[in-house]
Amino acid sequence: MILIFDLTIIFSAQIIFIKFVNQEISLASHMNINQDSFLILFNYIEAHSSSPLTSEDKEFIRELFVYKKIGRKQFFLKQGEICKYCGFIINGSMKQYSVDDLGKENVINLYLENWWVADRESLLGSKPTIYNIEACEDTEILMISQEGIKEMTKVPALNELTKRLDMNHGIAMQNRINNAISLPAVERYNNLFKTHPLFLQRFPQHLIASYLGITKETLSRIRKKNRLGQNFICNNLLDIVKI
Repeated sequence: MILIFDLTIIFSAQIIFIKFVNQEISLASHMNINQDSFLILFNYIEAHSSSPLTSEDKEFIRELFVYKKIGRKQFFLKQGEICKYCGFIINGSMKQYSVDDLGKENVINLYLENWWVADRESLLGSKPTIYNIEACEDTEILMISQEGIKEMTKVPALNELTKRLDMNHGIAMQNRINNAISLPAVERYNNLFKTHPLFLQRFPQHLIASYLGITKETLSRIRKKNRLGQNFICNNLLDIVKI
């Protein structure tokens, strides 16, 4: 007996099977990414809290946060929107800035891995933001809503972390304002070099200049002068070694 197969049916079945396998692979990959992201968050919380996380705490945290990818030059928040989430950066970098009447960007904050990102005033006051928060690189974040932030207090480690973050934020803003109004440009740059050296490696020069409240030309002169000073010190040390 000769069996005649309908090739159309066979090919259709193969396509459906391939799509199913790809979906399963994609789902498994997404779950692994989420697990890795939450491990980073758990390690961060325990490093900044004296209270350990229980397995119940971790499961509760997983329910509060949502994983999201934001492509380079895409927005976490746009001017005029109400900030509804606070984000914890797993990988990547972001900038917070306002735009003046001439279209110039004024950088308020820069963010890297293990930093929290949001417009606090808009998030807590439910009012339209005057800022943009944009990804400078492809970025992965875990987001938590305003309602979720309130729920965080149920976890002792998160409650402690929230209080510490509030205190650190106040100190950081006070220092930033003081530096901006009282320190010359070269000292502002040197302070940034000491406190956040990764900023100088990860962000382009024009963003660093805007963050410091100086021009790109001034920043270039400062960096050139610092390099000359470092070369001078190195040469003197070599001369001493030779002697």
